[in-house]
Amino acid sequence: MAKPQYEGYSANTATILVSENLAGAKIYNQNAKSLLNKATGFISSYDFTLNPYRGCQYGCSYCYAAAFSPNPKMRGDWGKWVIVKQNAVNILEKELQGWYKKNPDKPPSIYMSSVTDPYQPIESKQLLTRSLLEVMVNYQPTLVIQTRSPMIVRDIDILQKFSRLRINMTIPTGSESVRKDFEPKAPSVPARLKAIGKLKFSIPCNEENDVRFSITVTPLLPTLPEHQVGFIRKLEIADRVVIQEFHASHTRSLVAGTREEAQAIKEKYGWWYDNERVSYLKFKEKLDSLLSGVEIKEGKEGFGYD
Repeated sequence: MAKPQYEGYSANTATILVSENLAGAKIYNQNAKSLLNKATGFISSYDFTLNPYRGCQYGCSYCYAAAFSPNPKMRGDWGKWVIVKQNAVNILEKELQGWYKKNPDKPPSIYMSSVTDPYQPIESKQLLTRSLLEVMVNYQPTLVIQTRSPMIVRDIDILQKFSRLRINMTIPTGSESVRKDFEPKAPSVPARLKAIGKLKFSIPCNEENDVRFSITVTPLLPTLPEHQVGFIRKLEIADRVVIQEFHASHTRSLVAGTREEAQAIKEKYGWWYDNERVSYLKFKEKLDSLLSGVEIKEGKEGFGYD
């Protein structure tokens, strides 16, 4: 089968046209062959990954997911296009029905999302992630939601109905100036902290609902010295804090790694990156000393549900 040709990114006749432009990104609609994909690598402890979209409007400079763009030109334009999986709701319903036919007494574990943000700006219009939650809540999988968007609080009414849920809020730095350098399109640090607080207050863990909250400081970006103590103390709202360093750098398509854009920005923060390992260890020491009653995990270990 011929590869799809995306309007604006192909020298051949386009087979997938731009449906609209939103917040500086080309939006495409495309049917997906599957929605639940076997989880591997960093999140291999789950049965499936679920990505409602392909691409991400946040376009963070360091994002490894750019490696999985449809073609090199789209990889270079990471953050400027999004593919909406327009048949996702129907596909998910069928796939969950199929799972339970084979595994009637074993709910699947699902990680949403591994290579996109389910609450990027297009979601406010598409409501695709919300529609998928409405399907999943009827099947009660073990669900982990990974996002950096406060938009997730919109769906508190549905999230309250899940029996096994972990919400991971990505906050890689406690300094807004650093955030603006590395991920200028992403929501602010205070907005994310406020969102995780609202979620924890609104979705209590009790005998019926096993709900957990993580803040993933991943990849660990610099936090200015004068902000470190204040930022770390705000992380007490979570049950778990996860930290990890940058992925190794790769320039080839379909190889996950830190993008060149982030490598260039890192030069501005020589005080941190000239000896990155020492900076990482010192920050972790502060986490250990200032946080009590909060799990602190590193890398892959931190992304499991339990």
